[in-house]
Amino acid sequence: MFENFLSTLFVGIDVSSKSNTVCALDFKGNKLLNLTVANNRPGAESILENIVACLNIHKLEYVVIALESTSFYSIHIANFLSCDQRLLPFSPFVYCLNPKTTANHRKSFVDMDKTDPLDAYVIANFARYGEISIKPWRGSQFLALKRLTRHRFHLVQLISREKVYMISNVFLKFSELAVLDKNKKPFSHMYGATSKASITEFFSPDDIVYPSVNDLVGFIKKKGKNKISDPVNIAISFSLNVIKALEKKIKSVDKAIEKTIKGFNPN
Repeated sequence: MFENFLSTLFVGIDVSSKSNTVCALDFKGNKLLNLTVANNRPGAESILENIVACLNIHKLEYVVIALESTSFYSIHIANFLSCDQRLLPFSPFVYCLNPKTTANHRKSFVDMDKTDPLDAYVIANFARYGEISIKPWRGSQFLALKRLTRHRFHLVQLISREKVYMISNVFLKFSELAVLDKNKKPFSHMYGATSKASITEFFSPDDIVYPSVNDLVGFIKKKGKNKISDPVNIAISFSLNVIKALEKKIKSVDKAIEKTIKGFNPN
């Protein structure tokens, strides 16, 4: 997988919530670096400085850094090491590994206790054996896309709730179930076909979010046999303004997501 193995430093990092343990090997398996630091910015700086010093001392030209993906604890150190300019002269490759991929490799060290230094050594040795098959970490793009997609989902949920709330106001405004005569009610029964259709025909948040507001009002009119004459009141107008504002924000987020995705593959 890697070219120039003989000139490469293989670094394994065992990540935990409080600390990062580092082990670095050369191609022959010699341990060139072993340290444990806090999992914070000063600790990341210390790891970087030690890696650069080790590369210079042993006259190595390349570095491969591997760590197991450990919830959000591994994100910061992976992003830091993949983006810092001080490592760029050494053509760094940073990999966030699924712990399952290193599990079998670790079984070959049955005579050693399970300690953090061993875990870091196993990860470094796994990289040295050339068994990494995933693509390098693309930290900034990955984080941006992750946050943008989650934010879009959040906005979609807000729109969905607001539309459901708006429809409930339409019901309250125009049904007057408690006081209207039977021939004037938009729904013959509060649990009848119209009200049931309003619930059963929207199978998911997307079914509520993507139709236009006019379509939703039209839906109520159709199911209520067009007995809703004027679907505008203060509450509904506020809901419409909220929905329009959120839909505008979603369009902006969509553009940002598209731009971020293109960053993964500029071609």
